[in-house]
Amino acid sequence: MILKTLNTFIEIATSKSKKKIAVAAAEDQPVLEAIAAARKGNIVEPILVGNRKKIEEISSKIQFDLKGIDIFDEINPSQACKICVGLIRENKAQILMKGMVNTADYLRAILDKENGLRTGQLLSHIGFFELKNYHKLLAITDVAQNIAPALEEKIDILNNAVDCFHKIGIEYPKIAVIAAVETVNPKMEATIHAALLTMMNRRKQIKGCIIDGPLGFDNAISKESAEHKGIISDVSGDVDLLLTPDIESGNILYKSLTYFANATVAAIILGASVPIVLTSRSDGDRSKLMSIALAASY
Repeated sequence: MILKTLNTFIEIATSKSKKKIAVAAAEDQPVLEAIAAARKGNIVEPILVGNRKKIEEISSKIQFDLKGIDIFDEINPSQACKICVGLIRENKAQILMKGMVNTADYLRAILDKENGLRTGQLLSHIGFFELKNYHKLLAITDVAQNIAPALEEKIDILNNAVDCFHKIGIEYPKIAVIAAVETVNPKMEATIHAALLTMMNRRKQIKGCIIDGPLGFDNAISKESAEHKGIISDVSGDVDLLLTPDIESGNILYKSLTYFANATVAAIILGASVPIVLTSRSDGDRSKLMSIALAASY
């Protein structure tokens, strides 16, 4: 199976039983527009938690019919997050989405040791990009959650991502661990991590995927570039996932693809008991909708 467009997530989501999505501090117009489109597309059924008056005002403005939708009136955004987490813990919702609330407060409710959504796994971010100049979706991890992951954390990030690929139907994703160069340099930690992760994969310590690295961005996505440098790789030119060295390089790559390459992205947080939709206010309407569809596919 090859995922060529983000619309595939809608196809996967609508082929499964419909999930409920709890939206924390739902009084946010772009979020409600995405939720309205997702409900209309039969992707999810929403539960809205937040300032009821503002939710109703925005919904009227965008012609979103709230009939039949559960709304919990809560004007405090932090408390709205706690209510949403509680709904998920009671299995009344299967997806969590951020609305008009500070990210720190949102994550605080998720990571609460007693009442949160922890599973013992590291939380990590994954984004799937639809690019005009690449033959399939290209995923990147982790650009928004872990700042400077150590080797052990990168193993967890990879395992989260591989699990995500398996759940959306990709049995054996090809992963490039990218760095500034494609050779191991003892002074460049990213290259050492890449070589260790590659060997761990070959020794079956990291399973369900093919890993190669270190690879530069160019020889990860282009077989011709790899061959020009004498690199023989099953990953080069057909990569499904890029593991970035740290949050800075990943975030720069993420935003470069969206702003300069006009890529559309679907992104979620992995590692909690349910998929978590955490979109940026700069993400377009389609990105928000596709992120919901990705969560519903997962």
